[in-house]
Amino acid sequence: MIARIAVFMIFVGIPAALAGCAKVSVPIPRGEHSPEAARARAVVAVAKHYVGAPYRWGGSSPEGFDCSGLVLYVYAQVGVALPHNAAQQYRLGTPVAREDLEPGDLVFFDHLRHNGIYVGNGRFIHARHTGRHVAVASLDDEWYASHFVGGRRIELPADTADAAGR
Repeated sequence: MIARIAVFMIFVGIPAALAGCAKVSVPIPRGEHSPEAARARAVVAVAKHYVGAPYRWGGSSPEGFDCSGLVLYVYAQVGVALPHNAAQQYRLGTPVAREDLEPGDLVFFDHLRHNGIYVGNGRFIHARHTGRHVAVASLDDEWYASHFVGGRRIELPADTADAAGR
């Protein structure tokens, strides 16, 4: 009888107990008029301001951006510090499926070698490569659709909308 209880605990009890410890992150949708949505709109507004800025490998300022440098810079303007690396940025925040993307979410492509900021309606702002400028692209464009890795939602500080106006 003790052996049966031990086997039961090994195969049922312990996994059940450990499952209770697992953390599952589900992105919380932002209501259109919620404070979170206002903060996300501030991120998008800052990003749109830099459309047309030059691309520069390793760049993270208006003088020139690479993809993760643009994301780093835009989020810094609203009080969020991010690393200057798309793969490292992907480790932050909450995973978001493509169909659940909301403005301000980060989008990632090409084995985490490229990223941008989702602005809504299937479009995102990014800094693609040398000779180009920061631009708006569509997730439905063939290359982006076939190389899409995922999205992330970064929690924004409560004063984000105020910080974006500074």
